[in-house]
Formats: sequence, structure tokens, C-alpha cells
Amino acid sequence: MMFQLKKTQVNTDKAPAAIGPYSQAVIAGPFVFTSGQLPVDPKTNELVGGDAAIQAKQVFENLKAVLAEAGTDLSKAVKATVFLKDMNDFAAVNQVYASYFGEGILPARSAVQVAKLPKDVAVEIEMIALA
Repeated sequence: MMFQLKKTQVNTDKAPAAIGPYSQAVIAGPFVFTSGQLPVDPKTNELVGGDAAIQAKQVFENLKAVLAEAGTDLSKAVKATVFLKDMNDFAAVNQVYASYFGEGILPARSAVQVAKLPKDVAVEIEMIALA
């Protein structure tokens, strides 16, 4: 007998709408898988300007909104992948990243520099969290 997992799409207007054929997040079994979040203000649908740290703050606010809609939060994050346009921004983004997590078990994380990100942003982050 095969075990069948149910998957549920997550959508919230408190985070930017998907700009392509994907979901903001999907709940599958005990996990929430977010799509990569960009530094887009969901109220204006405009990119947040400024340096990578300012953009990272908006990315985390978007992640918080998507996770909240899924019934969870950053404290339940188990894995994060950080995509950077420039690895020289790692320290600034890392400082913002650390400010969004309190005491306890921090999520596993990868951080990679990529050639280009959608809308030419400085940072994009995707996450897996417990539902």
C-alpha cells in the first residue's frame, strides 16, 4: 500500500503574487515549501530599492506572510536557501537573516551566488518549514 500525501497550495495577498506558473508555497505532509521570495512590496507590487540588507528585510517580511498563511512561522523553519547576486553582500544579508531568528534551533542553510535573479534583485530566499 502506498502512502499518499496531500498537497495544498498557499496564497496570500500579504506577500507578492507569483509572477509565473508557481505557488507562493505548498503544504505537503508536515512541511511547507515556499517559493523563492523577492524584495517586492505586496502593497505596491514594486521592488524595494536599496542595498542587499534592505532587500533582505522585505524578503523576510514576505516569507513571514507566506508562512503565516500556511499556519506556521519562521521558528519552524528547517531549511533555507539564500540566492545572492553578489557574494560580497553575504555579511549584510547574514546580519538581517540572524535578526529574524531567535533562540533555539536555527534552520539549515545554503547560500549561493547566482549569475542573475528575477527582476535583477540582490537577494532571493526560499524556505522549508514544519507546517
